[in-house]
Amino acid sequence: MAKSSAARQERVQRSRARETILQSVRNPAREAAPADLDRLIHEHVRLGIVSALAVNRALTFNELKALLKASDGNLSVHARKLEEADYIVCEKSFDGRTPKTEYRLTAAGRKALERYLNHMEALIRATREG
Repeated sequence: MAKSSAARQERVQRSRARETILQSVRNPAREAAPADLDRLIHEHVRLGIVSALAVNRALTFNELKALLKASDGNLSVHARKLEEADYIVCEKSFDGRTPKTEYRLTAAGRKALERYLNHMEALIRATREG
């Protein structure tokens, strides 16, 4: 009996989550709750930075720039926003006389990316089912 009750409760929760997502799709003027969609990560360059760092221990500024095909200014502005949110850390050093900037994803950044991806997957499922 406990199993069926837990299963029923899980179905109700999924149904509520799906309805919330569908409401935000049907009524885009309604502002989404911050927990629903992380606008900081949603921007495509920042999403690229966080995603690239999620699958690499660390990347240099030049590696990210080449990977994302971004300009110096564009990449630095987006990286700084992520750094201010504590999603990434920036470490500056010198390789001989050449400055080297290296980025790493923080635990908070990894968690934020996971939440973002879960939200997007739920949105895709709700759209396909709806």
